[in-house]
This record gives sequence, structure tokens and C-alpha cells, in this order.
Amino acid sequence: MTVVPTRPVPEASIAEGCRTFMGGFPTGVVVVTSVDGQGEPWGLTCSSLLSVTLDPPTLLVSVKVGSRTLAAIEERGAFAVNLLHARGRGAAEVFAAGQPDRFRRVRWQPRGDEGLPWLVDDACGFAACALADVRVVGDHALVVGRVTDVQYTADTPLLYGLRQYSMWQPSTPEGALCTS
Repeated sequence: MTVVPTRPVPEASIAEGCRTFMGGFPTGVVVVTSVDGQGEPWGLTCSSLLSVTLDPPTLLVSVKVGSRTLAAIEERGAFAVNLLHARGRGAAEVFAAGQPDRFRRVRWQPRGDEGLPWLVDDACGFAACALADVRVVGDHALVVGRVTDVQYTADTPLLYGLRQYSMWQPSTPEGALCTS
């Protein structure tokens, strides 16, 4: 076997390569929301959602350090995950742009004891979470929450990958598994 030595790659190149690599990994789109201590709603578009465990039901989202949404999550001790359906692209774009009037541009209502923002027209799913842990890793915080309320209505999910939005289009009959 021949081993080919590699040269160190500059860190900036690795970061851009990783961005391109992850861009090829299509994923669902959510809007993470919370409310600060003054009752002001905050939210951002996120494609980093992970189900950590079902016992107890726990979710993890990745949120940029320094964001007002992260500050509201930590202040309130709670956050919501709005799972967007394919018709929710407009909301995804509004919350990705970071404009200050984003909650005036989409229809939402407070839900549950914490009054967490639920994007009623754009989300097919909603999960309220009590903050369980926050771990900072680089420029993002891994935000872990125990699910306290959940609602889901079957719909076509919004996807993001290759730097564009898309929608789920199953290629196999419902319930069928692809095998090699």
C-alpha cells in the first residue's frame, strides 16, 4: 500500500469545504422561537435539529452564539421548534434574513404556559421544550430541551440542501423500504 502524504489545509479552506459538504446534506427546516423577559418574541430559521432521546422526549437545536433568540431561550428557559411544511418557505426566508419585524410578517400565536410563538400558517409541527442544557461549541450553542408539548399534522415538509429550498418527494410507495 502506498501512503500519499497530505499537506495541512488552511483552516478557512476547511470551513468552506465543510459548508459545501453539509450543503449536500438535505435536511428539514424549522423556525426556533422563544420569548424574552419583556414578552418580545424572537426566532430564527434552523436546519440543525436532532431528536436526542424519546425517554424523556428531548430535542437539540444549534443556535448561533450572540443571537437574540439564544438570549431569549436562556432568559425564558424554554423554546419552541416549528417544523415547516413546504408552503412555509416564506417564513423560512423571513426568519433566515434576521429582520427585526419578522413576527409582523408571519401569522403566529402564543402557545402553552410559556406563550411560545407558534407559526400557525407555516408549521405542520410544533414542539415546546423546557431548556435542559446549553453547550457552546465554537460559534454555536447546542441547545437541549425536554419536550413539554407537541403537535404534528401530516404534511409535505420543507427541505433545505445544496443552498436551495425543496420539498419531500417520495420515490417509493408509502411504507416501502429500499434495499440494496
